[in-house]
Amino acid sequence: MHRCPAPAALSHGAVLRSDMAEPDLNLLIALDALLAGASVAGAARRLGLSESAMSRTLTRLRAATGDPLLVRAGRQMVLTPYAEAIRERTRNAAQEARAVLRPSTAELDLPTLQRTFTIRANDGFVEVFASPLIAAATAVAPGVCLRFAPKLAKTAAHLRDGSADLEIGVLGEMGPEVRIQALFRDRFVGVVRSGHPLTLDGPVSAERYVAFGHVVASRRGRATGPVDEALAASGLERTIVAVVPGFSAALAVARTSDLIALVPASVLGSQTAPQSHAVGVAMHAFELPVATEGITVSQMWHPRLEAELAHRWLRQLVLSVCREQMPL
Repeated sequence: MHRCPAPAALSHGAVLRSDMAEPDLNLLIALDALLAGASVAGAARRLGLSESAMSRTLTRLRAATGDPLLVRAGRQMVLTPYAEAIRERTRNAAQEARAVLRPSTAELDLPTLQRTFTIRANDGFVEVFASPLIAAATAVAPGVCLRFAPKLAKTAAHLRDGSADLEIGVLGEMGPEVRIQALFRDRFVGVVRSGHPLTLDGPVSAERYVAFGHVVASRRGRATGPVDEALAASGLERTIVAVVPGFSAALAVARTSDLIALVPASVLGSQTAPQSHAVGVAMHAFELPVATEGITVSQMWHPRLEAELAHRWLRQLVLSVCREQMPL
């Protein structure tokens, strides 16, 4: 009969070692604070500790990780390569730990909710959807503040480090862990000033479309895109006269010139853009004379907020308001 060996008979590699004790998980919060600001003094203020206590904690962290973590470079401290490599993991782990240890509630009391949500979105989305979103939020949760932050690049960094609750836009390289939900379908339309010659002589053909100068919007300064590819397939090319950083600027330029602006239909606040559609009192929108693929505008968030009740309410609010304004 097989018997388990007595402790004395265990091989050297199987002997239980005293240095395999569980790490002090309190150090995780301190490590997150240190890596976030690369400063002992800053971490001390964040955690409500004295600098000497924080310095002692750093000594313990160095012993636990086997790495200096913070080293002096001139008059400031900088992260070591190892510290840089674990900063994001540490941030996520610390936030997950806090979420686990928070009291769980079965219901969300919206009238008493005090929360600031940060939403990264481009100026076109903010101009069309911010007002109805704010109205819908404050109607049921007066203590909620919606902070709209500029979206200068497609990156998941703000979702990962917690500086943004939601990212709204067209899906880019956001990382495999980011959660995504489609809000509405959009498409590009042409816009010209009221009385523009393009609107006076019947339907807008591709030939008439390229006969005028164009203003395009691009945060990265790109002058061409899918419309130019579609025109090239027909042997046509438009003349780009100006490139501006946002859709509002493109509309402003087109409003006081003969240039044609290219903007998403949602920026105009309309579900449809007929062949010739008045926009306010000074602009007209029209369907492009070439076929281009539509775009899907989505909301994106980090998985650590997936089940958080207040964040779930925010996502549903954004979805409802967007679906009222634009179809999927």
